[in-house]
Amino acid sequence: MAAVDAPTSEETIALFDQYVIPNYRRYPVCLVRGAGSAIWDAEGREYLDFFPGWGCNLLGHCPPRVVDAVRDQVGRLIHVPNTWYMEAQGRFAEALSKRSFGGQSFFCNSGAEANEAAIKLARAHGATSKKYKIVTMEHGFHGRTYAALTATAQPKYHAGFEPLVPGFTYVPHNDLEAAAAAIDAETAAVLIEPIQGEGGIRLPAAGYLEGLRSLCDQRGALLILDEVQTGLGRTGKWFAYQHYNIEPDVLTCAKALAGGIAAGVMIARREIAATFKPGMHASTFGGNPIACRAGLAAIETIDQDGLLDRAGAIGARFNARLEAIRSAHPDLVREIRIKGAMIGVELSIDASKIVEMCLERRLLVNATHVNVIRLLPALTILDDQIDRGCAILAEVVAKIAG
Repeated sequence: MAAVDAPTSEETIALFDQYVIPNYRRYPVCLVRGAGSAIWDAEGREYLDFFPGWGCNLLGHCPPRVVDAVRDQVGRLIHVPNTWYMEAQGRFAEALSKRSFGGQSFFCNSGAEANEAAIKLARAHGATSKKYKIVTMEHGFHGRTYAALTATAQPKYHAGFEPLVPGFTYVPHNDLEAAAAAIDAETAAVLIEPIQGEGGIRLPAAGYLEGLRSLCDQRGALLILDEVQTGLGRTGKWFAYQHYNIEPDVLTCAKALAGGIAAGVMIARREIAATFKPGMHASTFGGNPIACRAGLAAIETIDQDGLLDRAGAIGARFNARLEAIRSAHPDLVREIRIKGAMIGVELSIDASKIVEMCLERRLLVNATHVNVIRLLPALTILDDQIDRGCAILAEVVAKIAG
């Protein structure tokens, strides 16, 4: 229930209207408390969350080990600059290195920051060979800061912010021939999401990522994988590239990295990471003690609770429920795309109406790429919660179908 004398949703919305820049489309709900896949508003209403924290809350709202680690760390040390050593940062870097490809970490605060670091590293690494171009994929998404925004090959995000950063080339996703034509002697790197998230949960075609790896090797370009959304167990592996027979040169991760605490990382092979010398790049809050303790607690939770395997079970259960909806309404539901707990439902209509109708029934889902329902459920979600939420989705789809 709402705390005594706590503001209502309406009062908080009025406060925002006066003092907060309206650069987000917000739903008229003030959320105040969460646990697992449940979340409550200021009026005490409970919602089932199939999109917790925009994918950041991979372990659900307020995962116990993360909460305990953050509470402990806040009482010890909140922040010190990166001119000093911190045990938690070193241990977190070790944990990530051992679960990926043995690289070294640069810590920051978000996916966009991690991608900016990767772009700078690629250009610095290629500078002596006059390599500066970055090839990215249409419908990809890499962030809102200037280089990351330019890397995002979606014109709708560029409008009003031109001129953008020079040196970026866009090619169709899943088209190896187009990539081969674009990678030339001046190409420093190819930057790609192994699974496109904002682009509608688009999976790589068979052999596509392996083909890009070979092209980069042949042309002397780095392969950078943006695992901001797929990383830390979302797909049933620590990183999505581990489903395929490749390793990247550079990898970025954020969102789920620290159990809901703001954190980002760029991991690079040691010989490439050595390109960055002191003073070339930095992040004031990156790798702070709170984020690193939270990240270690998130990894511990995934390890000890068997959540990598749970991701596959979640995907299978969603697939069965959603395919039943598709079979009942094939004209409305075109395709189901799933990798672990990363789920896309492509529709023949604008998906925003589905989101609104689910909200009315207290189910939180997301619409992306106009006509795709995107679900990024927590790895701690219960089977009965999956069934209950999918029943709501089935009800909404049936109502729209008439």
